[in-house]
Amino acid sequence: MDPHAALELLEYLRTCYPIFLFILFVAAFVANTTVTAKRANKHASESLGPGGRPLPQRPRAVPAYHKPQEFSRNVKRAFNLLSVGILLTFIADATIYITHVMVARAENWWRGQSVVIYIVGSFFVYAVMLMALLDTSPSPTLAQFVCWSVAIPLELVIVSTSLSVYTSVHHEPIVGDPEGGRLRKSITPWECMEVVSNSVRILVLFSLVLLYICQSMRMKNHEKKAAYASGVSESTGLLDPAATENGHGNRNGTVNGTGHTYGSTNGGPPSEAAKPQDPWVRPTTIPSTSWWEYLSGYSLFFPYLWPSKSRRLQLVVMFCFVLLIGQRIVNVLVPYQVGVITGALTRDNGEEFQVPWLQICLYVIYRWLQGNQGLLSSLRSSLWIPVSQYSYMELSTAAFEHVHGLSLDFHLGKKTGEVLSALSKGSSINTFLEQVTFQVVPMLVDLVVAIAFFLVAFDAYYALAVGISTFGYLYVTIRMAQWRAEIRRQMVNASRQEDAVKNDSMVSYETVKYFNAENYEFNRYRGAVGDFQKAEYHVLFSLTLLNTCQNTVFMMGLLVMCFICAFQVSTGQRPVGKFVALLTYMVQLQGPLNFFGTFYRSIQSALINAERLLELFREQPTVVDSPSATPLAMCKGDIKFENVEFAYDARKPALNGLTFHCQPGTTTALVGESGGGKSTVFRLLFRFYNSQNGRIRIDGHDVQDITIDSLRRHIGVVPQDTVLFNETLMYNLKYANQDASDEDVYEACRAASIHDKILAFPDGYNTKVGERGLRLSGGEKQRVAIARTIIKNPRVILLDEATAALDTDTEEHIQRALSTLSQGRTMLVIAHRLSTITTADRILVLSEGQVAESGTHEELLAMKGRYASMWRKQIRAQKAAAEAQVLHDRAERIRTATTSDDSSSQSDEDRKGVRRTN
Repeated sequence: MDPHAALELLEYLRTCYPIFLFILFVAAFVANTTVTAKRANKHASESLGPGGRPLPQRPRAVPAYHKPQEFSRNVKRAFNLLSVGILLTFIADATIYITHVMVARAENWWRGQSVVIYIVGSFFVYAVMLMALLDTSPSPTLAQFVCWSVAIPLELVIVSTSLSVYTSVHHEPIVGDPEGGRLRKSITPWECMEVVSNSVRILVLFSLVLLYICQSMRMKNHEKKAAYASGVSESTGLLDPAATENGHGNRNGTVNGTGHTYGSTNGGPPSEAAKPQDPWVRPTTIPSTSWWEYLSGYSLFFPYLWPSKSRRLQLVVMFCFVLLIGQRIVNVLVPYQVGVITGALTRDNGEEFQVPWLQICLYVIYRWLQGNQGLLSSLRSSLWIPVSQYSYMELSTAAFEHVHGLSLDFHLGKKTGEVLSALSKGSSINTFLEQVTFQVVPMLVDLVVAIAFFLVAFDAYYALAVGISTFGYLYVTIRMAQWRAEIRRQMVNASRQEDAVKNDSMVSYETVKYFNAENYEFNRYRGAVGDFQKAEYHVLFSLTLLNTCQNTVFMMGLLVMCFICAFQVSTGQRPVGKFVALLTYMVQLQGPLNFFGTFYRSIQSALINAERLLELFREQPTVVDSPSATPLAMCKGDIKFENVEFAYDARKPALNGLTFHCQPGTTTALVGESGGGKSTVFRLLFRFYNSQNGRIRIDGHDVQDITIDSLRRHIGVVPQDTVLFNETLMYNLKYANQDASDEDVYEACRAASIHDKILAFPDGYNTKVGERGLRLSGGEKQRVAIARTIIKNPRVILLDEATAALDTDTEEHIQRALSTLSQGRTMLVIAHRLSTITTADRILVLSEGQVAESGTHEELLAMKGRYASMWRKQIRAQKAAAEAQVLHDRAERIRTATTSDDSSSQSDEDRKGVRRTN
């Protein structure tokens, strides 16, 4: 090859080598991370969430994807040491060149710009690969392997071309003319050291590739053996049926035989079950997932954020992106215009001076358009307002609907304060979207534009310097932000705990007063605030440290570029205007970079805050309509429980083969000790839970084959603890049927013996009942609940001790009203006061989830079993209470009579004293 052509090829290879390798590594790293994340989620089951969109379901069984095994610690240490060895070879190259420059200073020896780019750029690329090797897990990945493999032939070409140039007749390179130095007819010792260094680098790359191949094959064989031993199919990542038959798998599909959890419908026997986990666990650590896996979890929010229902808003979004591109163009024109103005104002001797009026006007116009307060940004912010409102509306309502759609097991285990706090985090997603779209992404685009601008307007030195300095800036920011994430997460959790304490205390206001616990609540809240402030201090201090490190890295890059530009200006290679343009552009670039830490923290904060909302979306209802479910148009009220089994906790069954039959139009009472399964019968019939074994039929239809909404329309419930909205009585009464007229409400209240009581209130039916109905007495709330059920007019009525809080006279009225209401309807009653169910058509005595006795009141008394014993105990208790009341009344009469006699005697003494005085 011609030495001149070989030298041009060598310079071209050295210049392009680091650029190509860096682009290859970034592309391979992103592709590998994406593929790994998708593979991890490939077999994950999906279900429909609010709006019919698929939502990821929390895994309740053996994970379908097994994370690849990592290399051993010694092997990873070998990879790290070999990677450091590559960096040392570039340091050796730099040392050789610098020493040669100092020794041959008199000859102005200089290898040229391509060598500087090759050494500095390559060192930077391999340093990035080493950082990825240290930071990611598992590592090394296919991204490093691809780059090492591609680097070997490139390095071989560079070494062979260098030898071709160095062994031929060639000139020593000098400053300003790389081909015009001393003539050499053979390779020099300096060039020999350079070739040796490059050869060592190639050997190290070969070692890395061979080590990766050998260890990968070894790990793959080990995984095959482990998969065979555990019965996991290699192709699907699921349990192999053949292995399962041989006893290697778990037939129930549960982790370690855990069994069913709250509300689930499958599981192992109780003896093998473990304690169910908290249905909604507060995250305390950063998820051990890749960035793609972490962000892909938030992708389920994107359908709510994109204005798919409004073509006008879609056009607005597109126009906002056009304005964003315009802002990027203006950001380049401003420093360029400063350089033009400076050049025009810097006149040489002999030139006629002219004021650059037009250039100054253009600069002012560019500045008017530029910045967060500029015209383009203000216009974009104004146009984005309806888009942001649309996203908030869609996401907030979807979260609200989703929480209402969750099953009872979630609501029994949740903390109301935390759920309310999570529901308020919808704005965090909007903040995340807006900051990423209009702050972070434009900043990254500005960095790419800055590198291209310096490459074109200046030279490759500036592009290399700004590229390395900005990457170092971003790396320091992200690494320190990751360190700060754990601290910030502690602060966020402390803030949530503060909100939870505050909300729970406010909701339980009456309980606090009952037990004089104000000081305890004050101290508890003060402690929560103190914990939050301790965490907040660490967050703010770490933020200050982050800003200092960011500024230091950026200033180092600015120092290098200023040195280069000042040298070129002093030698006449560049005008003064270029130096001013450089400073202006770097100051302009420093602005978004300085705020990148804040942006990153804000985005991280938005993601952390939105984790609770994400957890809500990932919570799935355990009781849903089956695909083949049909509506129940008519209901006669025929109810059958056939060998029903159910357990809230697999270690203790609630129902154990419960069987009974309620004929249409009859009243069935459920009695027994607490924990016998009475309330569970109501919850299963109302489809709060699904039975785990057996069947529940209504009019011959399995309740799981009927849509939940249509089933509940035919069932009315009067709970023991009635909860009312903090609205008027009329609002709460019409809540059962919004189409009911006022007269319908009045009739229902008369039947429930509450109408006259309501009319006695100052505001009548417009009386506010207070939070959870606390302004009403227990008996009044129960009568309102009965009236609501009457307004609903269901075919099946569930009464959960509906008359427990009523006095004797009101209870008689209610019993007559319920007797009238029960005509033609099926009624199930939970009763602790046996005197209220003596007229029931059938009484079931439940014990340990089974029917211990069954029959009418007289039949059960004749059996002299559990029911008869309960009846005798209540009779004795009522008799004792009656006797105690008689004694109490007698004592009151005696006390009253004694007080009256004492008053009379005192009056007589007073009259005698008056007469003696007179």
